[in-house]
Amino acid sequence: MRIGIPKETFPGENRVALVPNSLLALNKQGFKVIVEQGAGTAAGFSDAEYERRGAQLVADRSEVFSADVILQVRSAGANPEAGASDMPQLTGDQTVIGFCEPLSEPQTISEFAKHGATLFSMETIPRITRAQSMDALSSMATVAGYKAALLAASALPKMFPMMMTAAGTIAPAKVFVVGAGVAGLQSIASCRKLGAVVSAYDIRPAVKEEVESLGAKFLEFDLDTEQAQGSGGYAKEAKEEFYAKQREMMLNAMADHDVVITTAAVPGRKAPILVTKEMVERMQPGSVIVDLAAERGGNCELTCPGETVMHNGVTVLCPVNLPAEVPFDASTMYAKNISTLLLHLTADGAFQLDMDDEITRETLIVRSGEVVHPVVRDALGLPAVEQTAAAVEASATESDSQTEKGNV
Repeated sequence: MRIGIPKETFPGENRVALVPNSLLALNKQGFKVIVEQGAGTAAGFSDAEYERRGAQLVADRSEVFSADVILQVRSAGANPEAGASDMPQLTGDQTVIGFCEPLSEPQTISEFAKHGATLFSMETIPRITRAQSMDALSSMATVAGYKAALLAASALPKMFPMMMTAAGTIAPAKVFVVGAGVAGLQSIASCRKLGAVVSAYDIRPAVKEEVESLGAKFLEFDLDTEQAQGSGGYAKEAKEEFYAKQREMMLNAMADHDVVITTAAVPGRKAPILVTKEMVERMQPGSVIVDLAAERGGNCELTCPGETVMHNGVTVLCPVNLPAEVPFDASTMYAKNISTLLLHLTADGAFQLDMDDEITRETLIVRSGEVVHPVVRDALGLPAVEQTAAAVEASATESDSQTEKGNV
């Protein structure tokens, strides 16, 4: 089985799907890896490193897309514009694995299905113990949370740690992290390492222990948080009344902090607005907000994705692809995730898809020219797969019956 690693074409995407060290495990299983020249350069991996690990380097992108399996960081919906030119090269006997935004870009997924290739999504890896080594969302959130802390420290006109100097004592910076998922917890840990005093809030009371284990203070608001945690450990979308009351209670908390890092996101949905213009105006001049949900529209009312906003002396940073800014380690982690998933899906050099397996079932988006993931089908207004199968069977039965009548 040949694996193709194309160079990423999404603007600003510096990651690569496989790194040279990840080739060893695949080579042992008999896979042949074809890498487009320059695919890993932006992440710090030279063509020569890939060749030393047994990869075949090619200059022709179409040759990469002739492989049996295409591994990408951004495929289909995660790269809808530049990636559209790659789709016509796909055939029905090929498989693509990568981030593909199936819940946010269902129409692009529908277009992908027309080319017949099979598609697996790295976003829909279930958060279960045996899938942890495949969980690319958590890996990338770890990188983003770390980078958010560095961005905040760089933009803040204060130092993070407390210092006792001959010129007097410098008070530590006060950081408030909103959302204690993987990115939020990593932001807490990184800010604490830099010496800041950190507080955090999450609508899921269950994360309090994790926040406090990192040395941060967990702020508790008088809110009805019952059933605030959805499947897989993700926060569940709440009603606007809940968010309105939450914003009211966050107002004073934000005014008392130098840095606010927001990380609240709901898979496949626009990020909830948690920080209003009024809340920003209550913060002291020089304060910094880092909105990690900017790519989903942002948690801050003033967020402009990909830009830096100045308002009333407060800096609002709105990064959209932080993992791509730490591409070496982000690629290394992602390569482990995606290669582990590939090995899980294959045996003896071929795909062995067990639809009773939760990992296979949840990550399979398109098969045999049809969108098969139930959530994506629902977003497209398509009937459930079971209904489709039943309709086919009924149609076949009716056809047989008509044939019998004709023969009589």
